[in-house]
Amino acid sequence: MADKRASIKKIPESKIRAVKEMSELIKKKRTILVASIKGIPASQFNEIAKKLRGKAIVKVPKKNLIFRAIDSSENEELKKLKEKIVDSIAVLFSDIDSFELASELLEKKNPAKAKAGQEAPEDIEIPEGPTDLVPGPAISELGALGIQIQIDKGKIRIKQPKVIVKKGDKISQAAADVMSKLDIKPFSIGFIPLSAFDTKENKIYLEIKIDREKTLNELKYAFGKSLSFAVGIGYTSKDTIRFLLSKAISHERRLKKIITGENEEVIGQNTEEIKQETPAEEKKESSAEGLASLFG
Repeated sequence: MADKRASIKKIPESKIRAVKEMSELIKKKRTILVASIKGIPASQFNEIAKKLRGKAIVKVPKKNLIFRAIDSSENEELKKLKEKIVDSIAVLFSDIDSFELASELLEKKNPAKAKAGQEAPEDIEIPEGPTDLVPGPAISELGALGIQIQIDKGKIRIKQPKVIVKKGDKISQAAADVMSKLDIKPFSIGFIPLSAFDTKENKIYLEIKIDREKTLNELKYAFGKSLSFAVGIGYTSKDTIRFLLSKAISHERRLKKIITGENEEVIGQNTEEIKQETPAEEKKESSAEGLASLFG
């Protein structure tokens, strides 16, 4: 019996503490967010983690330890988060909302230089203008990529902009070297939010996708259509009442002409041909300034 006990491997105290700490964080914090940290250099990881101080506690636990912490919660919804915990991930514990934290991560991305073999996220263009490069080997390197140059006050100047890598194409070593010399950083490195669990709402978000520009454009479009839509459905408010009254008066005049026979052509018209014109004020209200005033 003594031999059997001796053969059982004792769990290191450090692992026990790690599981206990994460279990406590799961109980206390509102948000548990899983983020990919694949390809992030240690220096940049530490820089991003430092920027998140006060907003989130960042852990890079071993898979089996975070699994134990999650299982200890006995929350079935939270356990679904385990399927998103793979290699090269960080787990963040925070008191702020899941999507607010995800937005913070996207804002904390750092620019990064290109490496040969990477796929260009967008067209990569060498801009027109002066550089700090002196005449020498750089002239032939730039020329090999079709970049037109001139010498200005002892430095190389780019005569006109030139796209050296198209979106989706692989970056060549020559292009990567030129971008490095010109300090052009076409990539951004940071935590990529994958999934999150809200302990307050007991709700899991297995896919987190944030596109601020797209969302803002959708809001602008919806705002631009909101007034005419509200008038069309007869919604009464301080912003629509004058247009509803104008519409009612217009309809009253048309009906009067039909009833009195003053305009016989109107009788044969399909009612769908009577359209409410968009008020001139709507164009003003649907501008970017109008949007800003609506959302404060």
